[in-house]
Amino acid sequence: MKTSHRRSLRHLVVSTVAITTASVLLAACGGSDSSGSSGSGGQPAGSPDAVKTALEKGGSITYWSWTPSAEAQVKAFEKEYPNVKVNYVNAGTGNDQYTKLQNVIKAGSGAPDVAQIEYQALPQFALPGSLVDLRQYGFDSFQSAYTASTWTAVHAGDGLYGLPQDSGPMALFYNKEVFGKYGITVPKTWDEYVAAAKKLHAADPKKFITNDTGDAGFATSMIWQAGGKPFSTNGKAVTINLADDGTKKWTGVWNQLVEGGLVASIPGWSDEWFKALGDGTIASLAVGAWMPGVLESSVKAGAGKWAVAPMPTYDGQPATAENGGSTQSVLKQSANPALAAGFVKWLNHDNGVKPFLASGGFPSTVADLKDPAFVDKPSAYFGGQKINQVLTGAAGTVVKDWSYLPFQLYANSIFGDTVGKAYQSKSDLNPALKAWQDALVGYGNQQGFQTNG
Repeated sequence: MKTSHRRSLRHLVVSTVAITTASVLLAACGGSDSSGSSGSGGQPAGSPDAVKTALEKGGSITYWSWTPSAEAQVKAFEKEYPNVKVNYVNAGTGNDQYTKLQNVIKAGSGAPDVAQIEYQALPQFALPGSLVDLRQYGFDSFQSAYTASTWTAVHAGDGLYGLPQDSGPMALFYNKEVFGKYGITVPKTWDEYVAAAKKLHAADPKKFITNDTGDAGFATSMIWQAGGKPFSTNGKAVTINLADDGTKKWTGVWNQLVEGGLVASIPGWSDEWFKALGDGTIASLAVGAWMPGVLESSVKAGAGKWAVAPMPTYDGQPATAENGGSTQSVLKQSANPALAAGFVKWLNHDNGVKPFLASGGFPSTVADLKDPAFVDKPSAYFGGQKINQVLTGAAGTVVKDWSYLPFQLYANSIFGDTVGKAYQSKSDLNPALKAWQDALVGYGNQQGFQTNG
């Protein structure tokens, strides 16, 4: 839902390699640490009572985050727990923070007690043993409080390394003014979406159904929605199959748009992109539920023009995927992991959810997704539409059993060098995905994984 949050996913650069060094990934080959130990210096295993005791005793912890709600959450937490001092640090969004985080992990000192980590990046920090397994504090008992997809996302191996903060179930955001002008019915299937793309572009060659210049986060989410499962990890064994049925199902649709020149070659998050969303050049986006905040803050010219509908599907049955989202994790370097865990619990399970929602966050908590005050709230930007009725409905239709690579950030960083070329040449995405797969298999093997593809 946050502009800075989504920019970080789309602007991953090759410097991501710095956080996937051979020494770190080789450590991941042994799988997750499920021993229940936490902290440094041989600290004993924690317990649910340890969290309560730590919060009562108080102390000081450091928190790295870029979310706009962080400062408000810290103030509210300190008001509730005046014996605890939280030193909030914005260490940069996404990749910038991850690079700094990996550097202090390698150095053995300087890490925060708690850090915000996106779901796609979590395995890269959890599997090498850099994060505290929160099962020892009884946090695994909170499963029913969260959506199934976000609960899965905070696990790596057998361990639990955070509590879900936000979610990004995908929906179709569309410019109803453009759709109405050109007689386009809101598509319910991807075949209808392709037909709409052709109709719109034929009527006005300056208008496009959407934009796409090659984005790893979007592509993997679309493969996810199509039922693809291209990545699997079991200990140090990694399998990559970017030619599975779900991937082929997605490319069967998206190739028609790419090869047909039916998507705008406008990079996401550029000034041109925001302008195109406002003037109707880009008529729709398949994107996560955090998008309303971006449109409201950065595409003011689109006010009253946009609406939200369920994602088009392949067979007419409701199905979507997550696109974005993050958690907060406790670092193994923390001198007070029980207190840090208490902060994480407060942020995403207790009263910290309220200031997060107040900042425009889209929740992962089942109770909030069912709260009539949230679900039935009309949106002035969307012409009074109760958009959360659509978005919360999407949260319940996320396809199950998706997983990321243990080096997903590196994978995303080279997407443009492989698959991105197909977008530039308006050519078949399948050979480009094979090139991406080959590069990832080679990389994984170099890092000590047994990678097959």
